Amino acid sequence: MTHVFDLRVYYEDTDLAGIVYYANYLKFIERARSEWVREIGVDQVALKTDKGIVFAVRRVEADYIAPAKFDDSLQVETVVQALTAARITLTQDVKRGNEILFKSVVTLVCLGENGRPLRLPADIRQLMQR
Repeated sequence: MTHVFDLRVYYEDTDLAGIVYYANYLKFIERARSEWVREIGVDQVALKTDKGIVFAVRRVEADYIAPAKFDDSLQVETVVQALTAARITLTQDVKRGNEILFKSVVTLVCLGENGRPLRLPADIRQLMQR
């Protein structure tokens, strides 16, 4: 299943050349992941409060292909590539129409309050596998 998150490039997202500053792509894909998790029915605040569990980025592979510019309408496509008891691997592409501007592979882990890895609860794993 592909989750699509729409966004607009604002002036604050760009650099002196008028293109999206490279680090902002990481913000774009973070927003898309947050919306994906919310849309599948996972309340991250409740997860932290009730079970002491948070998600953390373990690894990001990023490939900058073409620039996005001020006022562009973009889409972030998120797809689950792999899901284990403790890790989630996603691909996240930023597109302008059918043109891919940025590609990433993001590995997330589940952590407890002490910062140690935890197993992803089975009910959440099931929601992510849909």
